[in-house]
Amino acid sequence: MGKLRFEYWMEIAYSEPVTECHYTFKCLPRDTETQRIEELNIEITPPHEHQQGEDSFGNLMIYDNLYCEHDRFGFWMYGVARTGLAEGEPVGADEFVGRYRYPYGLNRAGDGIRAYFAANAPDAGSPRERAVYLMHRLHRDFRYEKGVTNISTTAEQAWRMGCGVCQDYAHILIALCHLAGIPARYVTGMMAGEGYSHAWVEILADGVWYGLDPTNDCPAGEHYIKIGIGRDAEDCLINKGMVTGGGVQTQNVVVRVEEAER
Repeated sequence: MGKLRFEYWMEIAYSEPVTECHYTFKCLPRDTETQRIEELNIEITPPHEHQQGEDSFGNLMIYDNLYCEHDRFGFWMYGVARTGLAEGEPVGADEFVGRYRYPYGLNRAGDGIRAYFAANAPDAGSPRERAVYLMHRLHRDFRYEKGVTNISTTAEQAWRMGCGVCQDYAHILIALCHLAGIPARYVTGMMAGEGYSHAWVEILADGVWYGLDPTNDCPAGEHYIKIGIGRDAEDCLINKGMVTGGGVQTQNVVVRVEEAER
């Protein structure tokens, strides 16, 4: 079990004033079987009242409309989480597991991934053991490299390039798990020592979701804080919105996760 202090800070600077802003943030961690949020603070600038709710995947959201002139928009979240409380998260009673069984959006396998799976498909073991096997193979055969993919890159495109970032590792592993008949979903969150948001995968085995991080070739355990789930990265976008005005936008994001005193 771990105790992590976390911080997520984002600021958008505009070259011209914004007169109207509509935004949604999906970056709030919540209590699950594997983690408990002991402290959570939120600050938004310009200061204003905001709404909170959930999306169709159960992810917590902050959203609102801002009708005041501003040239900077900031979001700051910080708190403390207890992590590694359980090995996995049981399926919810009303959870729609079917949407995680089949290819969707950015995680669709093409000919390249299908050929790789055919050559590396595990022929025995439990769903969890087969998913871990696929994670090990992917970590061995795919290379981490920044700047070669973007938020719209598909699993197949990243695989053909042979390199990418955590989003690409997650999409490819989901595609491989689907080919193996294993339900799998995309996870966004934070990891100790990263300095930015992170992505990994949860696979379903015997009624429990288990976190696997193919980028680091390990289970997602006590050093991870889970924020959002979905079928692919587009379901889990941390922030999105529309503005009137603004000119050129410059966005900065800082993520800090470190061990806290237990």
